[in-house]
Amino acid sequence: MTDSNNTIHVEDIRKLALPLGTRVVTGEGALNRPATWTTVIYPEDQLGGKTIQPGEIVLVAAPENKTRPLVSEVDIIRWSATGQASAVVFCTAVSPAAIAEARAVNLPLLVLPPGHRVRMVEKTIVSLLVDRKGQLERRGTQIYRQLTQISSRNEGMSELINAMARLTNKAVVIQDKRLRLTESTIQPGFAAIWDDIETFLRKLDNLPVEMQDRHRVSEIDVPVLMQSLPVPGIARLVAPVITSGIGRGYLSIIGYDSEIDDIDLLVCEHGAAACALEMAKLKAVSETEKRLRGTFLDRLLIGDVSQQEAVRQGERFEHDMTRVHVAMVLSWRGDNSPSIRRLETTINSLLEAHRAAALVWQREKEREVVVFHATDNEHPVDNSLKLATTFTREINRQYPGSRVAVGLGQPAREISSWRTSYRDAVQAMELAVRLQTDTPLFIGDLGVYQLILSLSDREKLTDFCHSTLGKLIDYDVRNNADLIKTLEAFFNCHGNLSQTADVLIVHRNTLLYRMNRINEIAAIDLNRPETRLALHLALTIRRLLNI
Repeated sequence: MTDSNNTIHVEDIRKLALPLGTRVVTGEGALNRPATWTTVIYPEDQLGGKTIQPGEIVLVAAPENKTRPLVSEVDIIRWSATGQASAVVFCTAVSPAAIAEARAVNLPLLVLPPGHRVRMVEKTIVSLLVDRKGQLERRGTQIYRQLTQISSRNEGMSELINAMARLTNKAVVIQDKRLRLTESTIQPGFAAIWDDIETFLRKLDNLPVEMQDRHRVSEIDVPVLMQSLPVPGIARLVAPVITSGIGRGYLSIIGYDSEIDDIDLLVCEHGAAACALEMAKLKAVSETEKRLRGTFLDRLLIGDVSQQEAVRQGERFEHDMTRVHVAMVLSWRGDNSPSIRRLETTINSLLEAHRAAALVWQREKEREVVVFHATDNEHPVDNSLKLATTFTREINRQYPGSRVAVGLGQPAREISSWRTSYRDAVQAMELAVRLQTDTPLFIGDLGVYQLILSLSDREKLTDFCHSTLGKLIDYDVRNNADLIKTLEAFFNCHGNLSQTADVLIVHRNTLLYRMNRINEIAAIDLNRPETRLALHLALTIRRLLNI
C-alpha cells in the first residue's frame, strides 16, 4: 500500500477530493505528478495578470449566464502547461481541440460530473492538502453514502460492484459464504490472469486466517486486510461482509500492489458495509418467498389447491407446475448431524449449480427436506435418481462425518398426485434409514422390502437368512473370501455374468470359479429359479435386519 507521507499527487486529488464520478479525459499516465495547491480560473477573465506556481491544480469554472468567454479552453491549457500546472479540471465538457492540446503537452485533463460548484471543489482540495486525515474521513462518509444510496434505490449488487470499480479503477469481486463469485468486474489488463485469480479466491484456505471462521469474523480488529495473490505484483484488499454478526460473504478489491492506496481501503471497508445491507435485503426477500412456498406446498399436500391455482402460484415462484414431478424426501441419519437448515441450503446450492428446476421445502418438525423435482417427461425416475445420487455424493463430501437418507416417490403427472408421490418418498426415506444406506431409494423398487417389514416374526426371518446363507458366510469368515459379496453383485447385475465380473473387477473365469464354489459350499443349484429367489430374499433380509 502506498505510504501516507506529505506528498499529494493528482491521483490523490482525483480520488480523495474531486467529486465522485469525475472523469479523466486524457493524461492518465501523468496522474502521479505532485499537487501543491489549486487555483480557480473564470473563462470571462483575462489570463494576462494571473500566475500559478508549479504543481498547482487549475480549476476552470463554468461560464456564467452564457457570457461569451474571453479565453478559450485551448488557451487555458496552454497557459496551464506553461506555468507547469499538475492538471486542469473543467466543470463542463471540453472540446476535441482542448483534449488534443492537453494530450500534446501531456497535461492531465479531468471533467467534473454536472452540478458541482467550483468553489466547493476548491475548498475540498485545499482541505486535503492541509489535512489529509480529516479529508480521508470525510471522503469515507461520501463513499458510504453513495454506495448505500445505490442499495436504497434497489439497483442491486451488480451496480454496487460497478460503482466500487469506478471509484478505485480496480477489479472488484463479491463472494458468498461458500466463496462462489456472485458478481465481479475485471480490469482489461487482468484478462489473461483472471482464471488463476478466480481459482485462488475460491479456496477457503487462501482466505486470511482471521476470516476463515465466518462466525467469528465480526471479532477481528482490522476490518480490511491486504493479501498478496499468487500472480507476481498483484494483491487484494479483502473485507468480510457481515450481517447479524455472521460473515455472509467477502468483498475483494484487486490491483497492482504498488497502486493500492487509502481510497481503495475506504471503498473496501464501506463497500463491505453496503454489500451487507444488500445481502440482508436479499435474504429477507428470500425468507419471505420461502415461507410463501412452504405454505403453498402445505396446502397442496392436504388437497387444498386446484390445478389452476397451482399453475398460477407456480408462475409466481417462476416454476412450471405442469411438468412431471418426482417427490424426494431427505433426512439426516443419526443424532449428531448438522441442522435441517444446513441440509436445505446444501440442496439449494446443488440445484442451482446443476440448473435443476425444483421446489424445496424445509419441514423443521418432521426433520426433513422435501424436493419436488421437475423431472424428465420420458425417463422421470432415472432423471430424478441421478439428481438424488448427486445430492448424496456432494453431502458426503461436505459432511464426511454425517450421512443422509433419501427417498423418492412415484412420478406425479397431475397436481393431485403430488400428495401420493410425497407419501411414497417418505416411506422410501424411512426404509433408507432402516437399511442404513446412502443410496437413494425409489418406492417402486421396494416392494419386497415392504413385504419383509410387514412380517412381525424377526426370529423366523433371521433363521431363514442363516439357513440359506450360513455356509457361505462361515466360509467367507474362515477364508477371508468374498462369496457373499459376489452373490450380491450377481443379483444387482440381474444375473449378467459379464457385468458382474466388471463390477467386481475380476476376470470372467474367476467369477465362474466363485459361482461354482457357491453351488458346492451351499449345496445348491443357482440355475433353479426357486434357489435364486431364496438367495435373493435372504440377502435382502440380511441387509434390512442388519444381520
